[in-house]
Amino acid sequence: MNDSIQQLKQQLARTPQDPELYYELGRHYLALKQADEAEQAFLQALRWAPDHPQILMQLGNVASLRGNEAAAAQYFRQSLAQDVQQADVHFNLANSLRKLGENALAIQHYKDALALAPDDAECHNNLGNAYREQGQLDLAVAAYAQAIKLDPHLLHAKVHWIHQKQHMADWQGLDTAIAEVRAALTHNPQAQIPPFAFLAMPGTTATEQLACASNWAQLHYGHIQPLAASPQASQTVNQQRIKVAYLSSDFRRHPLAYLVTDVIAAHDSHQFEVFLYSNSKDDHSDERLALFAAANHWVDITSMTDAAVASHMQRMGIDVLVDLTGYTQNSRSGVAAYHPACTHINWLGYPGSMGLVNGRPLFDAIIVDNTLNAVALAEQPVVLPCYQANNAQRPMAEAGTREQHGLPAQGFVFCCLNQSFKITPDVFTGWMRILQQVPDSVLWLLQCNQWATRHLQQQAQAAGITADRLVFAPRTNIAQHIARQQHADLMLDTAPYNAHTTASDALWQGIPLLTVAGDTFPARVSASLLKHIGLDECICADWATLEQRAITLAHDASALALLKSKVKSQAGVLFEPHTFCLQLEQAYRQLLSRA
Repeated sequence: MNDSIQQLKQQLARTPQDPELYYELGRHYLALKQADEAEQAFLQALRWAPDHPQILMQLGNVASLRGNEAAAAQYFRQSLAQDVQQADVHFNLANSLRKLGENALAIQHYKDALALAPDDAECHNNLGNAYREQGQLDLAVAAYAQAIKLDPHLLHAKVHWIHQKQHMADWQGLDTAIAEVRAALTHNPQAQIPPFAFLAMPGTTATEQLACASNWAQLHYGHIQPLAASPQASQTVNQQRIKVAYLSSDFRRHPLAYLVTDVIAAHDSHQFEVFLYSNSKDDHSDERLALFAAANHWVDITSMTDAAVASHMQRMGIDVLVDLTGYTQNSRSGVAAYHPACTHINWLGYPGSMGLVNGRPLFDAIIVDNTLNAVALAEQPVVLPCYQANNAQRPMAEAGTREQHGLPAQGFVFCCLNQSFKITPDVFTGWMRILQQVPDSVLWLLQCNQWATRHLQQQAQAAGITADRLVFAPRTNIAQHIARQQHADLMLDTAPYNAHTTASDALWQGIPLLTVAGDTFPARVSASLLKHIGLDECICADWATLEQRAITLAHDASALALLKSKVKSQAGVLFEPHTFCLQLEQAYRQLLSRA
């Protein structure tokens, strides 16, 4: 590649007004992800070929490489103004619009691209992503299926197809597709397999999940050069306070707010200076206001590139960077690849390792506890008494009556208010066996989407359980959601992706939770919480044991009452943010002493 660049430069020395040569030079730099050099070459090309649509498109690609999607969209629109018949430009514009949250407009441009190039598998995949974000899961799955039909090797389309089918509780064809994804992970390091979706696939191992995260990190961040050392980076020993930056796309009304707000507010202001780097739009919620008040500094990074965020952190002299989002929606984990702080920590948002980049961990450390430290991790484990933090209080409201929530006035209420993608065929079949053994009982589930409701009812009927024994809780505000849970008798966990915040919600309300400690990080979180509060008897050896324990408790009112009493008296240790913060601060000091 460098030889080609040198040849182009030599040709330009002879013919310095040739836009085609500048264009080719820009394409070479773009392929190397060298944004500044690519931009200069394309601007020179545009100087000698004003308004050329392909040059304008490439300038949009450069802006997109930098993460400046607003500027990218502007260039793509300028390009289409010159020639509207460009499928690739409609596609690129749609990608930028989707990243800017303009999904309806993105869908239109994906359709425009497909009208011009109907066999573009990647475009069908991205159209599926836009449909997914609009909640149109059936259209999303159809778009992914078309992408896979056109290109059976398009792994990320297959992963999206699997994950959205899981959300819809439509399990047909999943086993074969998951086996194909696992095989591709082993044989093709270049396979784009989104790590979060991979965590929820039954059968995937902790070692595979680490490999998936590393492949993803290498593909997306392997080209990033760490920032040059700054004088501020060595000032920690001389300054009064340790500077901690929490990075998240979820500083808003989101489950994260009920876990970390009080911990962030509890930092010792004499010893710690707290920065919140927020990648979420202002939802004007009380949760966001509380987070804003909890920190010393609030930095809105929604329009900043990863490189700009990293540079800002370095200028601020950040000592500890804590990523609270990881590989979940709207991830900004690329910031850590620039190494802007003295130490970089993966915690809470993504339940697993973030993997390796260029042979070293993307993050220096991960917050775990003894239960979670048993899985494969790239990062140095920092072992606390419990991995999950919680606010001191949960929002509360009037619980109402059972009947107001569609529950029977009498009879046992099993519940699992996890998202539908966590419900697997094996788990659901076990639940149906439990219902068969406990007459007049119901299973209370979260109403996630119309397709999941319909499919789960059909699966219940196929197992000999009438559809009315599944009760679906509609989505509501967080206070009412937590309050209504007191009407449940027993919570049943999912695998391989456990209840996380949902588990804490149930325990807050004094509802016992039965789980099995799996072999991967997301399959051990409920066990982590139960161990911390001294309820090891709720961690079953296997799923057959869990079924029998659930049936026994449903038939033994005194045993259930005793267990509920233990939950109510012992769960409080989960909701002690000041204690948790002291443990966290000590961990930060230890990491900095080794940095």
